Amino acid sequence: MKNIPSNTHRTTLLLSLLLAVSTLSSAQGSKAANGVPRVVVNILVDQLRSDYLEAFMPLYGEEGFKKLLSEGRVYTQAEYPLANPDLASASASLATGTSPSNHGVTGKKWIDRKTLRPVFCCDDSKYTGAGTTDATSPKHLGVTTIGDELKVASEGKALVYAIAPFREAAVFSAGHAANCALWLDDNSGNWVSSSYYGGLPAWVTVHNQFQNIPEKVKATTWQPINPLTGNFSYFLSGGVKDPFKHKFKTETAFLDYKTCGLINEEVGLLTTSCLTNTMIGRDDITDYLSVTFYAGNFRHQTASVAPIELQDIYVRLDRALAELIQTVEKKVGRENALFVLTSSGYADEESADLSTYRIPTGKFDVVRTASMLNIYLAAIYGPGQFVEATHGTQFYLNHKLIEERQISLTELLERAQDLLLQFSGVKDVYTSQRLLQGAWTPGISRIRGGYNAMTSGDIFLEIAPGWRYVNADTKENQLVRASYIPFPIIFYGHTTTSAKIDTPVTIDFIAPTLSKVMRIRAPNACSNAPLSLQQQ
Repeated sequence: MKNIPSNTHRTTLLLSLLLAVSTLSSAQGSKAANGVPRVVVNILVDQLRSDYLEAFMPLYGEEGFKKLLSEGRVYTQAEYPLANPDLASASASLATGTSPSNHGVTGKKWIDRKTLRPVFCCDDSKYTGAGTTDATSPKHLGVTTIGDELKVASEGKALVYAIAPFREAAVFSAGHAANCALWLDDNSGNWVSSSYYGGLPAWVTVHNQFQNIPEKVKATTWQPINPLTGNFSYFLSGGVKDPFKHKFKTETAFLDYKTCGLINEEVGLLTTSCLTNTMIGRDDITDYLSVTFYAGNFRHQTASVAPIELQDIYVRLDRALAELIQTVEKKVGRENALFVLTSSGYADEESADLSTYRIPTGKFDVVRTASMLNIYLAAIYGPGQFVEATHGTQFYLNHKLIEERQISLTELLERAQDLLLQFSGVKDVYTSQRLLQGAWTPGISRIRGGYNAMTSGDIFLEIAPGWRYVNADTKENQLVRASYIPFPIIFYGHTTTSAKIDTPVTIDFIAPTLSKVMRIRAPNACSNAPLSLQQQ
């Protein structure tokens, strides 16, 4: 076979470039034929807080948060329909439009009643990792997600991708039917996936090679991107702070990297690769992209310990958002893209010693309390291990023993509740029967939303605010706060009308709203009506 002449190479290249430009121009200049957006981008920002978001506004550019807040439809008082959300339960609730009581993901971990060992929420030994040793699938997610319903409605033609620094956020945001869920591996520092989604796409392999995050982490020193960051302080402990410099050279380098401001740039780079190397937004079928960013503090420290680091994380997050919006709008046009942004609804808590300030506080020992409860029940019902395991402030009972002894579970739970209410630091006690059968009250609604009979304990202790619960077995040491963490829900793009709405709304309204815009069914456990995105 003869070599192709070089001028033929040039002609072929020119034709390819012209075709690409023509395709891009066509995508930007025309609306989807059925009036739905070409791309829906669902953005979850882990630990985003409205007070920090607004406080660091002088450090932002014009195309990120400022654009979303001024041109978007902003629900200022958002909440989760469950108590004590974490990233796993938050991402699952956002994707499914319902609470853990329906979708089953009550948290990052829970106790497996068969083995009495903690289970990680998306572990699944049936599916090997793609580029990682973590075996992963969304098997514990018991209902459909937005992406699942889009796949069904489009007969599999719609593209669904989820990108997140953290495995649980990627998997639950992607759902069961997605093309791929991608996350940053804790051990290798590369973007990885699961054989459940068919393996690692070729474009991700190329991205890993060219970006080479492991080498980047070794050579990187994280320091403020904005020279004004050190001179600006929102926090009361403020004053001018010395600029920080952090390197990543320990065995926890990648875990630390995932909690620094640079991680949002990495998420943005992979998202750009996804938009560039896939067919997202190139036809009239709506595609769905879920992206998770990070707005917590470095190494999960508190704002009082690392205030300047937190400010820089928000500044870099703002830039990453601006680049994501510009990339999507450049590809499909603003009228063809719909964005929604919200928070995971929790934050790393302060660790101050409240007793120093004579504030009521104390330490609640979970293991000791469980032991005393077991002694109490054994004294009434005979020897035996009635409390099999603890997790957080939940107690898991030995149902087999209770059935063998023919003990009334209702009676046992009532006795346990009466005893536990007498312990210092216990604000309230919720038993499984109280949550499933008791009368509804505003106070119990969010507790009930986070309870699932398949994964939750039989007894849930609500520890008094200001107290710290400790567990020597699991090394937990958590200060309890019941205060509201402010965060928004922001819709932007497509046919959305800008407005600021102060009416409280829960995040499980996002799924039906996006479903209505895409003209598909809402997820199968979602019962809320969609929000209006136009001015009434």
